[in-house]
Amino acid sequence: MIEYFQTNLWLMWILVGIFFLILELTSGDFFFMSFVLGAVAATLVALCGTGLVPQLLAWILISIAFLLFVRPFALRYLHRNDKNISTNIDALIGREGKVEEAIAPGESGYVAVDGDVWKAVSRETDVIEVGEKVKIVDRKSLIVTVERN
Repeated sequence: MIEYFQTNLWLMWILVGIFFLILELTSGDFFFMSFVLGAVAATLVALCGTGLVPQLLAWILISIAFLLFVRPFALRYLHRNDKNISTNIDALIGREGKVEEAIAPGESGYVAVDGDVWKAVSRETDVIEVGEKVKIVDRKSLIVTVERN
């Protein structure tokens, strides 16, 4: 078995590349992709019939080069709009909901948005009755502020 791997080291590099590819798919920050590309380079060097040392050098040098020079550009290009994406409760602002429990001025009630029910307070001066459509205009912690739509 050892002789087989010594003569077919390119298989080891493919396994290394697959391992780092799986890690990259779980992280998504292009860190492990550098090692995947280094393993591809080492595989190509191994297919040329060289020894282990040149293969290791190719893996290390290509991995470091991609990590230092390509990764920053990839992060900037592929994640350039990440700061503008609203998530969780921030994504509710501007959405329409339906009152599930009446909301009186100065008191709280509940609003359903896409099947989720949120505690809500109102900007209105009169009671918002059950079934009325409202728009979410703000939030404080997990409590949304609504007004009639």
